[in-house]
Amino acid sequence: MAREFGIFLYLRFIALIFSFYRPFPVKRKVVMVVSFAENNLEIYKEMKKHSISYNTVFLTPKKEYPSFSKFNEATTLLFDIRYFFQFLRAMYHLSTAKVILVDNYYGFLASARFKKGVKCIQLWHANGAIKKFGLEDHSIHTRTKSAKMRFKKVYDKFDHVIVGSDAMGEIFKHAFGIDETRILKTGFPRTDVFLKEDEQEKAIEKVYTVYPELQTKKVLLYAPTYRDEELHSFELKLNLEALKMELGNDYVLVLRLHPAVINDIGLDNKLDGFVVNCSNYPNLNDLLFITDILITDYSSIPFEYSFFSKPMIFYPYDLSDYTKSRGLWENYEKLVPGPIVYSTEELISIIKEDDFDYARLVEFHLKWNQYSQGESSKNIVTFLTNYLEGKGKKIYSS
Repeated sequence: MAREFGIFLYLRFIALIFSFYRPFPVKRKVVMVVSFAENNLEIYKEMKKHSISYNTVFLTPKKEYPSFSKFNEATTLLFDIRYFFQFLRAMYHLSTAKVILVDNYYGFLASARFKKGVKCIQLWHANGAIKKFGLEDHSIHTRTKSAKMRFKKVYDKFDHVIVGSDAMGEIFKHAFGIDETRILKTGFPRTDVFLKEDEQEKAIEKVYTVYPELQTKKVLLYAPTYRDEELHSFELKLNLEALKMELGNDYVLVLRLHPAVINDIGLDNKLDGFVVNCSNYPNLNDLLFITDILITDYSSIPFEYSFFSKPMIFYPYDLSDYTKSRGLWENYEKLVPGPIVYSTEELISIIKEDDFDYARLVEFHLKWNQYSQGESSKNIVTFLTNYLEGKGKKIYSS
């Protein structure tokens, strides 16, 4: 109850700020509200490539601030009410921008009053989904009526939702309660790099500079989904000693864990040379370029990793409980494009057998990356330019 009251006060404050800035005119300005850097960075790089000079503003959390503040031609502000004066400036830009890009659920949108002609575009941070979210998240049933109304108000602010495939478009329709007219079939900007070998080579060189030990053996990347309960008590559900004993001669294990739990791993010195914790490395895509086998559960990483047609193994050790509490978009066994294991022993066996269905990997990729053909950033920038210049609203698809 106290949490809901706090949210109520926050949203009233947002509404008050928007009312204060209402007399200020809308400008040909693009504001990107950032949770994850990749999509936004790719769009801005495309804008700079074509010397597009619209006033651009990045509103970021502290962890992403360094990625954007280096751009002298743009404005970067910490989007956090604890940085009060930056927050007020951020609200001014949101109140006066012609185009607003958001890449996550942002509660402030429930009280935002955008003027006529302003476009709010959802640039979601993943180009596929296994676990349910939005209005289909099972946990929504335990929320109050006012909370459910707030969620709907946020989703109603999306004039367009960017997708990389028709399959993801269908998910967004259910998750956000929208129809086909709001789907923008441009592909996801963060996937463009997967079709650019020169950029991949630079990224690989950068990874090897930070982690030279990854050059000598094949790489297993373990990237599990973060679970809320792990914030209080985290336990890595792998027997790392057994993995090293059985696979250490040929493989190195890279861990990519959520920032909230990376300090709780407690790696033993005996694992040196086999386990490398890359959880703090800023760009996940870079790690995918050097990965030989991906190990995950409900994460969206497989949708990006599928560009390489390399093996994936799925380790949903809590599948039954997770399905009940969170919900999955499809039957797990039918959706994932690789073998499913429930123990370290099974995982070792699959890796040693090296028996993967590569045709299924290709099929998975074609389904979920339908419109992500290496020019997604260009498609979005062209759409934004056409809108800002008043040339209509052509929606691109490849």
